[in-house]
Order: sequence, then C-alpha cells, then structure tokens
Amino acid sequence: MEAVAKLKNCPMSARKMRLVVDNIRGKSVDDALNILKYTNRESAVWLEKLVLSAISNWVVKSDTDNPEDFKLFIKTAFVDGGTSLKRFRPAPHGRANRIRKRLNHVTVIVENKIEIKD
Repeated sequence: MEAVAKLKNCPMSARKMRLVVDNIRGKSVDDALNILKYTNRESAVWLEKLVLSAISNWVVKSDTDNPEDFKLFIKTAFVDGGTSLKRFRPAPHGRANRIRKRLNHVTVIVENKIEIKD
C-alpha cells in the first residue's frame, strides 16, 4: 500500500530542491527524516514536513496505528518546476532587468515493505 503527499507552489527553485530530494529517494522513512533534520538547507525544512504528511496519509489509508511496524520507505520522490513570478528591477541607463521568482512542485510517495494483514 502506498500513500502520496504533494507540495505545490513552494517558493524555491526546483534545482535547489532536487539537491535534497536526491539524498532521500529510496531510503527508509526514519533515515530520510534523520537526513532532513541535519541538512543545512531551506528545502530540508519543506521536505521534512512533506515526508511527515506522507506518513500520516499512509496511516489514515491503512487504518493502522503504528507505522513503525511496517518498514515504510520513500518509493518515489520528484520535483517539477512550477510557474515563475516575473518582476522587473531598474537597471542603468533607463533599462529594466527581469527577475524570475521560481516555484516548484514536490511529490513524495511512501510505501510499506511488510504486508498489512486484515
């Protein structure tokens, strides 16, 4: 059984977010949370909340109380680029430079290794 959590319109470039997502892909949930806790990047804070959300989604979907018994792991984690907010900043000689404030969308899928018995 798998559960999905999505984060949309995160105010950070997809390239910066992918650096941290690549570290946790395929890891167990406990290892991923430890990696995110000690990673010194802003994207780690966003991802930690997202992984916890995916775990709680799995608990609700599976009707179990204790997810530690089922060896959850991050099956899939990927980052897609979102829209860009376009702004203009004044430049010398009466010109204007475009500033792109990038956004991204993150998807995390959590699955269990041990089967759930009804």
